[in-house]
Amino acid sequence: MSLHLKLIIIAILFGGCHYTSDRSGVPVNTSTEMPYVAASLQPGVTNVHTLYQNSDFPAVSGNDLEQAIRSIPEFSSFILYRDGEIISEMYKNGGAANRPANIKSASKSILSALTGIALREGFIESIDDPLSGYLPGYFDGIDDSLKHQITIRHLLMMKSGLRSTSFGNYGAWVVSRDWVGYAIRGPQVHPPGRSMAYSTGDTHILSAVLSEASGMSTRQLAERYLFTPMNQGIGGWDRDPQGYFFGGNNMALSPYALLEFGRLYLNGGMYNGVQVLDPEWIQKSLTTYQHGISFNSRRHDYGYLWWHNTFGGHSVWFAWGYGGQYLFLIPEMDAVVVLTGNPDTRSRGMNNRIYSIMETTVIPYLAGSTKRD
Repeated sequence: MSLHLKLIIIAILFGGCHYTSDRSGVPVNTSTEMPYVAASLQPGVTNVHTLYQNSDFPAVSGNDLEQAIRSIPEFSSFILYRDGEIISEMYKNGGAANRPANIKSASKSILSALTGIALREGFIESIDDPLSGYLPGYFDGIDDSLKHQITIRHLLMMKSGLRSTSFGNYGAWVVSRDWVGYAIRGPQVHPPGRSMAYSTGDTHILSAVLSEASGMSTRQLAERYLFTPMNQGIGGWDRDPQGYFFGGNNMALSPYALLEFGRLYLNGGMYNGVQVLDPEWIQKSLTTYQHGISFNSRRHDYGYLWWHNTFGGHSVWFAWGYGGQYLFLIPEMDAVVVLTGNPDTRSRGMNNRIYSIMETTVIPYLAGSTKRD
């Protein structure tokens, strides 16, 4: 059996669920430090800070919270942040505060932020620019006028109209010799902008656009303009055969790096006095452009590579990745929830269990608590 055929079989069996090491040769960064005392916590250790309980709400204790999180056998890290402090964090299954782990498709929300940065820095003129202006070589010889109408905005909303490269099409895509070309030259199922079709191909094309527009790799763009200002780093990150960093999958970030990314959105893009993201971009990103998408056994809304739903009566925006990778933003409560798990798990019902815990435990715990003096 040829190596190419073996790769196809492996990709079909595991789909988007398997994480390989970073082909760039950049080692996983385990040295990034954060200014939290709790950074010394080791895997398996729990740190739950008790908040004052308000009598107006049903009491959900720290023990209730811990038991709920530990009922998710696949989880490796959990962080609950509110009003400027971490109020709970737990680690298990090899997870640690500053240990990078594969966040899978949660990295799509990172691509959303990088697009806003590229717009601010003048690398791209408008998100309504057609892709052909940034990737002309991929559009040479394409006569389909619809493909020439696909814009950066369509990629952000996953409304390119291209055939999805996710789910059943993932295996053939990732063993192709040119991921960007495979996605662009695939069938045009719908006119751009008509309807959403979840596709990592869209976000990978976006990664290529960002790289070509900025003149640097997507990783360099992310490190220079997003993670370095937050005193964070990126671990492993896969690349395609052409060297483009995988847009929307197989990026390794630590739980604390995810937390700081979430805090950035709550703080209007400011970090220690530096405007890392424009508040206007945040507002546009966290706006619903597609309603009622059936995904992970529920119906969600979608913004610019961010998911949205209502949990416990509160509006929640979140980044999601296979295997229990979540970053929840609860703006009304000034709260961030980080949850990571085993990226290779195939546990049924895990996402619904996480949503249920958000509704029945995490939100009530926050609602029934006040910040310590």
